[in-house]
Amino acid sequence: MIYKYDGIGEKCPVPLVQLRLLLKKMHPGDKCIITLNDLGSINDIPKLLNKQGYQYSEQNIGDGNVQISIKAGKACGTKST
Repeated sequence: MIYKYDGIGEKCPVPLVQLRLLLKKMHPGDKCIITLNDLGSINDIPKLLNKQGYQYSEQNIGDGNVQISIKAGKACGTKST
């Protein structure tokens, strides 16, 4: 399944909270695409993804907007200890 979240115009911590909810729904093989323009979220979300072991890629899509594509693997839905 592909989950999408458009966080353009939303300020931290809203995009981070929304992403956490989506990550809980994801299963191995699922993908999540989020679009952001809040600098706090653009910095914090990759930190969260790295900490929890998700594979992701970032792409600057112009006008200060960033798209992050997240692939769920075996770490999906679990918290790192």
